[in-house]
Amino acid sequence: MTDITTQAANWLHEAWETGNPLAPFPEEMAPPDLAAGEAIAAALVETLEIPVTGMRLAPAPGDTWVSAPLLEPRLMRAGTPVALAALRHIRITAGILGVLAEDLTDAPPVFSALHPVVDVAAERYQQGAPDAAQRVADLGGLGHVLVGKRFVGPLPEVVSVRIGPTGTRPRPFEVKLAPLMDQLVEDARRWGPLPAGAVLVVAGLALGRVPNPGEKWSAAVAPVGRITVQFA
Repeated sequence: MTDITTQAANWLHEAWETGNPLAPFPEEMAPPDLAAGEAIAAALVETLEIPVTGMRLAPAPGDTWVSAPLLEPRLMRAGTPVALAALRHIRITAGILGVLAEDLTDAPPVFSALHPVVDVAAERYQQGAPDAAQRVADLGGLGHVLVGKRFVGPLPEVVSVRIGPTGTRPRPFEVKLAPLMDQLVEDARRWGPLPAGAVLVVAGLALGRVPNPGEKWSAAVAPVGRITVQFA
């Protein structure tokens, strides 16, 4: 780990701990590529000393997708109210979570269950991440992942996804899930071993507008299930 990587991780660590927005990285500290961003993210996880429960894949600037560790406290039941005032650059998307039935090896993953999720992404950056490298350094814009009821069945190749305020009928999107999960699995193997019981989350399957405080939102990821979330 280089001194610059450590400095960048400490820079982000303060924003994670205090909740204060992070000024843009000094030029010499900004990660030049995804590999450097991942190194900062790994160092950040180490300094935070918060348990990691799996990996999460999410959209990033530049029409890319990035994977980063998922911190255990950020995984919550669907009934937990989400306080919007504490979050910046919010992105609300529907997604899917798979629970590993076995240790992740070179073999295809085996899931004991799948769950629909509402992913409430957020950033520590005051002005938002300018590129994918800085997004992954901030753990992929991890905010909160709200988890719905358990579904037992094979991982679908394609899902029909919609998300929006409860009582509305947002247009569904057909999304090819398998390639995204394949990318996440490949990335997870590269980051390090994951044991049985760890989770893999694919966020960003359908995007909703920024919710208003007090709204209740629903998402459906067919055939996996539905989930409802309350925003405080």
